[in-house]
Amino acid sequence: MKPAGLEPTAKRRRRAFVGVLLCNVLEWYDFVIYGLLAVYLSQVFFPLQDDTVALLATLAVFGASFVMRPLGGLVLGGLGDSRGRKPALMITAVLMAVGTLAIGVLPSFEAIGVLAPVLLLAARLVQGFSAGGEWGIANAFLLETSPEGRRGFSTSFLSVTVALGSGLASAVAAVLVSTLSPETMEDWGWRLPFLLGGSLGIVALWLRTGIDETPVYSREQAARASTVTVLRRIRRPSLTVLGFTMHWTVCYYVFLIYMPLFTQRHAGLSAAQATWSNTICIAAIILLVPFIGRLSDRYGRRPFLLCSCLLVLALVVPAMWVIVAFESFPLVVGVQLLFGVAIALYSGPGPAVVAELFSTPDRSRWSSVSYAMAAAIFGGFAPFIAVWLTAMLDNPLAPAGYVIIAAGTSLLVIWHMPETAHRPIS
Repeated sequence: MKPAGLEPTAKRRRRAFVGVLLCNVLEWYDFVIYGLLAVYLSQVFFPLQDDTVALLATLAVFGASFVMRPLGGLVLGGLGDSRGRKPALMITAVLMAVGTLAIGVLPSFEAIGVLAPVLLLAARLVQGFSAGGEWGIANAFLLETSPEGRRGFSTSFLSVTVALGSGLASAVAAVLVSTLSPETMEDWGWRLPFLLGGSLGIVALWLRTGIDETPVYSREQAARASTVTVLRRIRRPSLTVLGFTMHWTVCYYVFLIYMPLFTQRHAGLSAAQATWSNTICIAAIILLVPFIGRLSDRYGRRPFLLCSCLLVLALVVPAMWVIVAFESFPLVVGVQLLFGVAIALYSGPGPAVVAELFSTPDRSRWSSVSYAMAAAIFGGFAPFIAVWLTAMLDNPLAPAGYVIIAAGTSLLVIWHMPETAHRPIS
């Protein structure tokens, strides 16, 4: 039995851990729910365009928010390195909650004209700025509070929050489209998920008030280095993370955000079937990620990362062809589960790798910037690129080429990347 004096500290740590993870759940919930409800949002905010142009405009707003991610990583991640992980995590929670609630209450194009899509873009840019700092700061917090030999397991929960947020978004969307009529969804039903997300953000903010500064950060705060010294120090790990994240983010946004649109347009699935298939896939990822993260502590990160890239390279073309050719709901579920395994193989060790490549004075800012740059360049516009490639080439399998390029690039980066699992963090 623990001494009574230590009990409040244990409770405080548990509350801080949940608070860090909950806001990450919200971050990914927000991004995924926007993608899943893109069809309804296009009708509300871009009603004067034809269906394809309206959808592209809505997805362009989705992608534009990723442009703010590197800036958020630079500013908020820098705050995490210079002032501490706690104040930076508090600010990201506030911004994410405000951006999400704003989308839920925005007037439609019919009500205020062109100002409606402008305000939608503004809210998405706030979310993107917040998300750009959130991931790296939270990842640094988890890594620096991890027990020795369990960094992969502890940081893997950051990937679990991605899947939980995505799964929650997919489940909420599935329930809504299954119970509400298309007219009701277009009228007001689409607002409910954003109002729910904003409420979760307020809860996460309250929980984050219980965060203590990490021992590693408190112990190893370094003297301010010159810009040249910092750039020299972070150049190699930053470039590694940029290439490393390419496969990760493209797979995520193609197989979990674009796939429901793909299966509705090219495999004859209803909106409910497409979202339920997505939910089943995400549930599998949630179960697998901590297990793989723990295995990566023992056997290293690289074997699991390489397997993920090779699996996607081998399967993406035949899998997408099968979906289009046979138009079967059980088949779509099976294919998405295979892609879910590939994502889990990467997401288990992935967060640990990104954080381990940087030293403590650089970890929050530069892991955030590098990850956000990759997400902005390769992932944020992936659904837009997928729709555009399909329309330009008149071939539903065209997005597979983009996935192959991403997987091949990351495979080469991982092949030349050092193993970080058993190195002490500094």
